[in-house]
Amino acid sequence: MSFYSVLAVTPTTDAWVADYIGPANKLVAKHGGRYLARTATHEQVEGTEDPAALRIILEWPSRAAALAFMNDPEYVPHLEARTNGSKSFHYLIEGKDDLA
Repeated sequence: MSFYSVLAVTPTTDAWVADYIGPANKLVAKHGGRYLARTATHEQVEGTEDPAALRIILEWPSRAAALAFMNDPEYVPHLEARTNGSKSFHYLIEGKDDLA
């Protein structure tokens, strides 16, 4: 079953960004993930305004793959740099419809 990471990221400093992109791309692929969207082009169409600089959606082959990425020792320092240098919200969502 696929899982999806949905993130809202607003950098508070750009110091981490250049060193983050390359390793994150490599490690996402290593764990079977792929970016479906990673963009500053988005709009909120419902609910109380919740601005974010970037909205990111990744697809994972499983929950285990997503968690393996998050806990990969190569990724941990980049994750810390991103979360320390931004307002980040990350939701891991199972790819199913509970209301079907």
